[in-house]
Amino acid sequence: MNKARLQIAFLTSTDAHDKRSWSGIHYYMAKALERNCGDVHYIGPVKPELALIRGKAQSYLSKKLTGKRFEYRHSVALAKAYGKIFTDKLKQGKYDIIFAPASSSNIAFLETNTPIVYLSDTTFANMIGYYPAYTNLQKKSEDEGNAIERMALAKSTLALFPSEWAANSAINYYGIDKAKVYINPLGANIDSIPDRETVLSQKKKTVCKLLFLGVNWERKGGPIAFDTLNQLNALGIDTELTVCGCVPPANFVHPKMKVISFLNKNNATDSEVFKKLLLESDFLILPSRSECFGVVFCEASAFGLLSIAANTGGISGAVKEGINGVLLPYQSGGKEYAEVIKNIFSSDERYYSLRKNSRDLFESSLNWDKWAMDVNGLIQALLKQLIQK
Repeated sequence: MNKARLQIAFLTSTDAHDKRSWSGIHYYMAKALERNCGDVHYIGPVKPELALIRGKAQSYLSKKLTGKRFEYRHSVALAKAYGKIFTDKLKQGKYDIIFAPASSSNIAFLETNTPIVYLSDTTFANMIGYYPAYTNLQKKSEDEGNAIERMALAKSTLALFPSEWAANSAINYYGIDKAKVYINPLGANIDSIPDRETVLSQKKKTVCKLLFLGVNWERKGGPIAFDTLNQLNALGIDTELTVCGCVPPANFVHPKMKVISFLNKNNATDSEVFKKLLLESDFLILPSRSECFGVVFCEASAFGLLSIAANTGGISGAVKEGINGVLLPYQSGGKEYAEVIKNIFSSDERYYSLRKNSRDLFESSLNWDKWAMDVNGLIQALLKQLIQK
């Protein structure tokens, strides 16, 4: 007799069917769980209108009256509203496990006896003063955000993170039991990834093609990428830069820079354009000023691209030095990025070796099926342990 498939409650406040939800992570994560773990039941989207309106109003008034931010998405009032709605929704079905990605506010006040697997690419403590939206916070906002994170971690039976940066914060700042913390990287948010032969048969052109992907020019290090373009051309390396996902400020103009302001992965045509960009580029350059992980690095590796990035946040969970890219010190500028890229691009042996290594890492680690198989093993061990108690 075949073993019954796991019944997984996939708990998100956003619509996990939408590839724009959490940059597509919710969508591809749920599909991977369906393929490798069990039946996924979507417990969402959820929108507590009144709590959201009050939270936004409180945030606006705080900035207006005190000059400080109130991060309403991690407020106790909103978390309680989510907790009540999700508690009621979960009573409508029977599940073996609750899987809650990026859902600290959703599960902090959740009332359930079903084991919870909580996944996040960061912690609230890591975000304070690091991401722009989490700077200059009210003391009350910091306290509430930390309380919610602590409650979510305490309530979780397993806590999954894609980087040591995030996992260490959960352990060291919030005091979570190390035994329930696991680190495994995420995957590439792309349908129909080209086969290995197609990717590795791409030949290096005479022009070095840089790709910058990000919706926030400043936070993703756009000015450094632009300076890298200038520096490489000054060094005699004919270089082009494609910026995709945002529009640089008016003073960033260059005849060898192309801008694609927006691509919607829900749209088949846009999705093909995105894949073509990855296939035809040589380097993904992302000197991020703040980054929790970066699924884009997994996507780059799927296409054999080399990621040249800043060593900050959780990026080292996706970019492995000398394998699928190079991590530069946070303070590095365009000159340092240009030197690294020139050295790789000028050596055919090193260039093709790193492209192969990048694709190898995608196949062995940075893909959703590998992630889901690892998660399935953790869940099965957890449920077996709970049965034995």
